[in-house]
Amino acid sequence: MRTFGAVHQALREHAGMSREEYADLVRFSKHTVASVELGRRMPDAAFVERAEELLGNTGALRKALPTLARQPGLAAWFRRWARLEATAIVLYTYECRMIPGLLQTKAYAGALSADQLPPLDDAQIEERWEARAKRQQLLRERPNTAFSFLLEEHLFLRRTGGTRVTRELIDHVLEVATLRNVEIQVVPLVQESHAGLQGPIRLLETPENKWFAYNEGQESGQLITDPKVVSVLQSRYARMRSQALSMKDSLSLLTQMRGDL
Repeated sequence: MRTFGAVHQALREHAGMSREEYADLVRFSKHTVASVELGRRMPDAAFVERAEELLGNTGALRKALPTLARQPGLAAWFRRWARLEATAIVLYTYECRMIPGLLQTKAYAGALSADQLPPLDDAQIEERWEARAKRQQLLRERPNTAFSFLLEEHLFLRRTGGTRVTRELIDHVLEVATLRNVEIQVVPLVQESHAGLQGPIRLLETPENKWFAYNEGQESGQLITDPKVVSVLQSRYARMRSQALSMKDSLSLLTQMRGDL
């Protein structure tokens, strides 16, 4: 949206119009115009059509609109990462808060949504699950993409949603682990040396062999493009892979935990 906004602003200024003048002509408030140009607001079709008429009918804004389409069920700050994720050739995920969306079951995702504040309605919960289920198709539809997951043991011990939900979750994770392009390792609860104490890590490599990282917190997310920062996170992830249980031992532990439920 920021790129769209910058292009829109450049076209407006090239036409010699201030925001106030332009707002009157496009029939939207100057605050709406400012929000679009700063990448804070999604322009609707009416805005784009009126903008095209006023800014020379170049077609640039009209063609760009479909790329800005909202992705239902995905947080606004996550959408850019989701687009990169869809074509990645390598995807690494370390999680210490909850099971990553790519590995969740519907029941587990529902339990997370039930605890969401402000509360979600049924339609919103279903929309979120549908978005995650669609993302999960990547695991099977992109067999040449290498997926690696590092999961803290306590994510399963917490029993989010109850025993039945956790049992189903472990069964699902064990099933996904049978895919040739997926590696799942568990970071044991007792770990004297841990390279990931700064928090979750997501890394991916694009088809152009560029690496990006992503961090997410409370109601916010950050796409990291700085190669130096990405390199640091790659080093931490690599160290954690050596500190985690082997894939064989991880699956054995999960099977044992499943039997203890």
